[in-house]
Amino acid sequence: MSRPAIECAARIGGSRSHAGTAWRTGVVIALMLASQPGGAAPIEPPPHRPPAGVVRIWGTAQAQSQVQAWAADFAGLHPSLRIDTHLTGSDVGMAGLYTGQADIVLIGREATDSEIKAFEWVFRYRPTRIEVMTGSLATPGQSPALGVFVHRDNPLARLTLAQLDAVFGGEPRRAVPAIRTWGQLGLRGAWAQRPIRLYAPAAESGSGRFFRQVALGASTKMHWDALTEFAEPVHRAGSADSAGRRILAALAADRGGIAIADLGTVPAAVKPLALATAAGGPYHRVTHAHLIAGRYPLGRRVYAYVNRPPGAPLDAGVAAFLRHILGPSGQRRIGAANGYLPLAASRIPTQLQSLE
Repeated sequence: MSRPAIECAARIGGSRSHAGTAWRTGVVIALMLASQPGGAAPIEPPPHRPPAGVVRIWGTAQAQSQVQAWAADFAGLHPSLRIDTHLTGSDVGMAGLYTGQADIVLIGREATDSEIKAFEWVFRYRPTRIEVMTGSLATPGQSPALGVFVHRDNPLARLTLAQLDAVFGGEPRRAVPAIRTWGQLGLRGAWAQRPIRLYAPAAESGSGRFFRQVALGASTKMHWDALTEFAEPVHRAGSADSAGRRILAALAADRGGIAIADLGTVPAAVKPLALATAAGGPYHRVTHAHLIAGRYPLGRRVYAYVNRPPGAPLDAGVAAFLRHILGPSGQRRIGAANGYLPLAASRIPTQLQSLE
């Protein structure tokens, strides 16, 4: 069963006027994309080279302390370059890139299709993406991993991504028939005919889109009849409330449920499952080591997006800063003041190659 997709726009306002200008311009571009055919005439691209002596970094506000640490070290090595930060939100950051006001955009997710299309419509090529960090294990707002949870009384211990797709998907894409009862996952006795009830972040939230991308192949067709979605609550000062907390509280009261949530607050009545990308394993639990190595399939990355025309070198200052944060000293800095994790050493050469 499918549900019409609802496009949710996150309006994150910055404290600086040009951040608001970038966001408004981005909205205009998005509306133009929605209303124009694929062959619409391109607009005049804005300048994409930074002002002399400045590298402008936009993106997620959660990376503020990390960028400050990198910038302090970088200043000692490159005193002629100034790092100018406007970390007011991922959506604002991508708008800044395709309106020519940002040189590096740091976001704790992959750019959306609409963001890539907006950039491509302006410049006629795609932005360059570089992995710079691993998302956190459980720190809110810092690209935390998602866990798959069941009630502690449930004997199930592990799942594959194909099985997850079959459980949560309305039309599974991974060659596994739809799974609607616990018996279809191998449970016996009183569990065999018990229906599976689903709990998850709102499908159009950041966590919801990430889960659908990894487990459901980006499908919007979920098993809506059995699914209860949880939106992020409006945060108040001092409140620890979150969608993840509410999801796991609901699961704790439902022995027949399965849930997708971050690991920020895990009640004793639920347990996480080990996951595998393929049938037969290997299965991995969510740990710092498995996240960094990329073995746990629902771990996240933090990306830098830059504007690099095909066949042209990246701006020297932008490349220098990215090489710094991908280098040994930059990677050692990660996690000192926040929950982000470094990249695995084996992933860094490929990222550096993107800068050449």
